[in-house]
Amino acid sequence: MNERPKVLVVYYTQTGQLKRIIDHVLAPLENKADITFEQLVPVTPFPFPWGKQQFYDTMPETVQATPRDIEPLKVDVNAHFDLVILAYQPWFLSPSQPTAAFLQSNAAKQLLKGKQVVTLLGSRNMWLNAQEKVKSYLHQAGASLAGNIVLVDKSPNLVSLITVLRWAFKGKKEATRFLPPAGVQEKEILTASRFAGPIANALAKQQWEELHPQLLSLESVELLPNLVILESKGIKAFRFWAKFISAKGGPGAASRQGRVTMYRGLLLVGIFVLSPISLVTSLIQLNLKKKQLQQEVDYYKGIALRSNA
Repeated sequence: MNERPKVLVVYYTQTGQLKRIIDHVLAPLENKADITFEQLVPVTPFPFPWGKQQFYDTMPETVQATPRDIEPLKVDVNAHFDLVILAYQPWFLSPSQPTAAFLQSNAAKQLLKGKQVVTLLGSRNMWLNAQEKVKSYLHQAGASLAGNIVLVDKSPNLVSLITVLRWAFKGKKEATRFLPPAGVQEKEILTASRFAGPIANALAKQQWEELHPQLLSLESVELLPNLVILESKGIKAFRFWAKFISAKGGPGAASRQGRVTMYRGLLLVGIFVLSPISLVTSLIQLNLKKKQLQQEVDYYKGIALRSNA
């Protein structure tokens, strides 16, 4: 009897939504592969629901990729796996701190070296910069990115922002009279099992070149061009504020809370007042630089890493 392929799933989730996505993607593989789960656990847990000040105070270290430590991995880093699925969420347009801590660790470098990796994201809607950082970490570890699956909240941008903040600060995910449920839509989660077929084929044949094109044909990555523009502007702002806040001390330091509060206020003003203006300027750019922007969309939907990344 042929030995079943071995799959390792590395993930971190606060709300449980990402684990549900993982389970639906992998359900058809349960009798075709041996699946091991490795949940990343911060040494000092992040709260959920979040306190507002602590949530915004987490931004600088997230953006600057200086995360808090995670517990040692339970999995044997020298064990054989045919595929590693790295499931994560973006925080502040960057990989979540537990994900970054894992990818920066020596254990991850041992574990991922020479491995085929599929990234699986559960996100509000902006994930491009986070995925670029993850691609860079994987490249440094000597891993091969074979595919990417991104499930996002498809509500309008400002609506999804309101619902996700309500979920983050109050723990309320359910719909209200005027707002849809927060997070990735239930239909998107329930139909995520469609991605198992191409993954199973790649595992059986140990051929990975066609996996991502096959996943894309199943709409594994959908990307609106205006989000490329909005995220490019957003990450520049986050980097400025991350440097400005962290100059006054480390996470939770009283000396930097005034700057954190300033950032909180200006961020919300920027989102709700400047977002409509940004949308107009984005529409202008969409018309003036249509070809260039489409090239950017095609790049971000793919799995290649730019040489200057």
